[in-house]
Amino acid sequence: MPKAIDIRKGQAVLWEGKLWIVHESTRVAKGNWRSYMQIKLKNFKTGQIIDNRFNMDEDFEAPHVEDRPFEYLYKEGDDFVLMDVNNYEQIHASKEIMPDADNYLKGNERVMAKLMDGQVIAVELPNVVELTVTDAPPVVKGATATNQSKEVTLETGMKVRVPPFITNGEVVRIDTRTGEYIERA
Repeated sequence: MPKAIDIRKGQAVLWEGKLWIVHESTRVAKGNWRSYMQIKLKNFKTGQIIDNRFNMDEDFEAPHVEDRPFEYLYKEGDDFVLMDVNNYEQIHASKEIMPDADNYLKGNERVMAKLMDGQVIAVELPNVVELTVTDAPPVVKGATATNQSKEVTLETGMKVRVPPFITNGEVVRIDTRTGEYIERA
């Protein structure tokens, strides 16, 4: 049984007999007060989000969750179609399970899916993705006295701030956890 201090973002836990997905987990220590964990949980079935305090040593029940590699194929309506790389079985994952996937995924990207009783409960995006810049404003020459950045549009439609030397057609690496530019690919 994992304790509250061991709970991390994206993890599935059973609490009060219900399945929850951890959205945020923060350790809080204020002055002379006892430390506690501030954990934001989302109910898997209802979508209800709660923000609760837990003692550091409070126990959570860990559901039997299987991690399996999948490949993102395409978007169908509000669902994302994923293919199991082991047996080529296709499954649908809803936008609630993959809220940021529109911004980062293009066809044939590898993701890790968490399955419970054969049903997808969470999908982990790769930490870094490579996307092509489709719209970038022109470079202003000689404006190097300050640390500048400009906003560009990527092939998925996402807008991100990049250094001024990035131009149309270049491939950039983006951190999916923060949504920030890392480097040229």
